[in-house]
Amino acid sequence: MRDPIIEQKLFQLARELIRQRYPVGWGGAAVIRTEQNHYFSSVAIETANSAASLCIEVGAICEAHKYNEKVTHCLCLVRDSEADPERILSPCGICQERLRFWGDEVQVGVTTPEGAPLFVPLKELQPYHWTAAYPPEELEHFRPAHPDRP
Repeated sequence: MRDPIIEQKLFQLARELIRQRYPVGWGGAAVIRTEQNHYFSSVAIETANSAASLCIEVGAICEAHKYNEKVTHCLCLVRDSEADPERILSPCGICQERLRFWGDEVQVGVTTPEGAPLFVPLKELQPYHWTAAYPPEELEHFRPAHPDRP
């Protein structure tokens, strides 16, 4: 379900990280929110070998996995220079697959023609996702931590 307060916080946190990490030139940052109301952020790995690059969201996704927290929202924000406005990037196909671990209701920021912030559930990005061919219990998915173990 959409929540304008969460969406605005994601946007603000991503904007702040871009300004701090990339004071001039291009910048990009991702922020995810978890069910525990934690926010994890990340930037793209910059490397001379583009084959070693990772999407902007990957660091934040890994943090959620590390703490075994269920992701509810994801936003990726970029700008071309410090003088340009930020733009939302829809998650690429592989990031959609990564985020789907937490279910098809994860709210993701998407690119719109007018540039207005819009969040939609993953299932709207891929209404014919390949996982529909399998019973849910056969698919890898988020499981909360066992109450007796951290």
